[in-house]
Amino acid sequence: MISSWRRRRAARRAAKELHGEEGGDMELTIPNHFRCPISLDLMKDPVTLSTGITYDRESIERWIETGNSTCPITNQVLRSLEPIPNHTIRKMIQGWCVENGSHGIERIPTPRIPASSMEVLEILSRIATTSKREDRIGCRNLVSKIKALAKESERNKRCIVTNGTDSVLSAAFEVFSKACLDENAVVLEEILSTLTLLFPLNGEAVSHLGSNSSLHCMVWFLKSGDLSRRRNAVLVLKEVVSSDQRKVNVLSEIEGAKESLFKLIKEPICPASTKASLMVIYQMVTSSSSNERIIAKFVEMGLVSLLLEILVDNEKSVCEKSLGVLDGICSTENGREKAYSNALTMPVVVKKLLRISDLATEFSVSILWKLCKNEKREEKTALAEALQVGAFQKLLVLLQVGCVEKTKEKATELLKLLNLNRDRLECIESMDFKYLKRPF
Repeated sequence: MISSWRRRRAARRAAKELHGEEGGDMELTIPNHFRCPISLDLMKDPVTLSTGITYDRESIERWIETGNSTCPITNQVLRSLEPIPNHTIRKMIQGWCVENGSHGIERIPTPRIPASSMEVLEILSRIATTSKREDRIGCRNLVSKIKALAKESERNKRCIVTNGTDSVLSAAFEVFSKACLDENAVVLEEILSTLTLLFPLNGEAVSHLGSNSSLHCMVWFLKSGDLSRRRNAVLVLKEVVSSDQRKVNVLSEIEGAKESLFKLIKEPICPASTKASLMVIYQMVTSSSSNERIIAKFVEMGLVSLLLEILVDNEKSVCEKSLGVLDGICSTENGREKAYSNALTMPVVVKKLLRISDLATEFSVSILWKLCKNEKREEKTALAEALQVGAFQKLLVLLQVGCVEKTKEKATELLKLLNLNRDRLECIESMDFKYLKRPF
C-alpha cells in the first residue's frame, strides 16, 4: 500500500497545484489516476503489471532492476516482470494534455515500444543467416536496426547486450573480412560502429575480432582517410588487445598498424580515439614478444617527443596512458637514448610526480629509475637534471605520503643515486607541492 507519507506528499502537491503559489494564478491539478504511484508525477509511458496496477515505465523498471519482484502497491509477487503498455491510460493522458494546452501543458509523445528479447533474437538470427550467405546489403540493414534500437534507450541497449549481440556481430565481421574489403566496407563499418555501443565485449566476440582476417580489416580501416572508420577501428582494437594479449603479436606484425596508431595520436580525432591508440601502443611496447623491435620503430617515428609534448598539458587519463607508454619505451636502450636527448624529459616527468594520480606517479618513478640507473655517460647528465628540477625532494615526500612497495623500492634506490650527486646544483619549485594531499 502507499505509505502515509506518500499520501501526505501527494495531497500537498495536489493542493499546491489547485491553489497555486501565493499571489499567482490558479494552477492545474493533475488527475490522480494520471500520476505514477511511485514518482507521483504525470506518467509519460504508463505500463501495467500482472497485479493490474499502472506505473510509469521508468519508475517501475528502476524498481525491478534493483532486485524487487513484488508490486510496490499491493506487495504481491509478480507473475511476470515484463510490464504491459497501457494504451488506454496513455491516450487519456494525451487527450488531457491537449485539452489543457492553454495552461502550458505539453502533449506527451507516444512512447516507442521497447525492444524485447524475442525481437532482438529474431534480428540476430537473420544477421547470422545473411552473413553466411554473404548478403552484405541484407546484413547491413539488419545491423542498422540493432544500432538504432541500442541508441534509442538504455533499456534497449541492456536487452541487446544480454542476448549476445556482440558475439553474433563479431562473427559476421569475421565472415565479411575474409572477402573483398572494398566490396564489404559498408557492412563492416556498420558492424564496427554498432560494436562500439556494446562494450565491454565478451570472450567469444574478442575471439572473432582477434582473427587474422578481422585484425587485417581493422588495420585497413585505420589506414583509410575516413575519420569515423579510424575511430571505430581503434576503439574495437583496444577491446581486443586488452582482453587477449596474444593478439598483440599478430597486430604488431601487420603492415601499417604502428604507423596508423602513431598518426591517430599525432593528428587526434577525438579524446576517445587518442586514449584507445595509447592503450594499444602500450600493449605493444610492454606485452609483445618482439617489443624491442617495436619500440625501435616507434622511437624512429618520433613517439618519445610526441608523448612529452602531450604530457606538458593534458587531462589525467591521457597523461597516465602517455606515461605508461613512455615507461615501456624506456625499457630499451634505444628508447632511453631518445629520452636522454630530449630536453623536456626530466622536467616533464618529475613535474608529474604527485600531481596527476597514484598511477601516474608510479609510471613517473619507474621512468626516472630506468633513466638514472642505466645511464652510461660519465657526466651523469640525467641525474644532474633530475636534481635540478627537484626530483630528490619529491621522492622524499613520496616516501612520506606512501606508495606501493614496488614504487617504494625504486624511489629508495633513486634517492641513493641522487644523494651521491647532491653536490651539483639543486633547485625546486615549491608550487609543485600545492596539490599534494597530506596523510594526516
